Amino acid sequence: MTQSPVRPARVVVGITGATGAVYGVRLLERLRAAGAESHLVVSPAGVLNVFHELGLDRGALEALAHTAYNPGDVGAAIASGSFATDAMVIAPCSMKTLASVAHGLSDNLLSRAADVTLKERRRLVMMVRETPFNLAHLRNMTAVTEMGAVVFPPLPAFYHRPQSIDEMVDDTVERVLALLGVSAAAPKSWNGL
Repeated sequence: MTQSPVRPARVVVGITGATGAVYGVRLLERLRAAGAESHLVVSPAGVLNVFHELGLDRGALEALAHTAYNPGDVGAAIASGSFATDAMVIAPCSMKTLASVAHGLSDNLLSRAADVTLKERRRLVMMVRETPFNLAHLRNMTAVTEMGAVVFPPLPAFYHRPQSIDEMVDDTVERVLALLGVSAAAPKSWNGL
């Protein structure tokens, strides 16, 4: 009996217009380095924000992924549960996208892919970016958590005494990779005092 080949992790990555585009970009870089297959969908505001914060245009951003989709293409592979993925992360996740997922709107490919991830009981990590939170934000975070998503604001850990913003971003991304089940993830752990 022949064994079927082990495929690399297949992860959907969403990037929205919230601040923190570096998290999505670094995640794409780390997924590629780990041998994982990435499927990218970026909102129009996400494209603007990636350019504003990092100086990358759509082409340079999409080149970091194995496959990139237009957010209006609701007929794309990632819009169907029959397209097997292991997880999805929205990095960063705007409050608009959080609300869309919380209320099951599926009004574009990004929120539809998140909806599919939840309905198929796959891991969805939402790196929400806003502060302070209002009651609508908190209720939407509660709703997606009750649906099975992991709400993961990208808050840096300081116990390992990071020396740069890059170190803080890297540590957060490694923690997300571990949540996604990517075996190459290497988050720093707390070893006690």
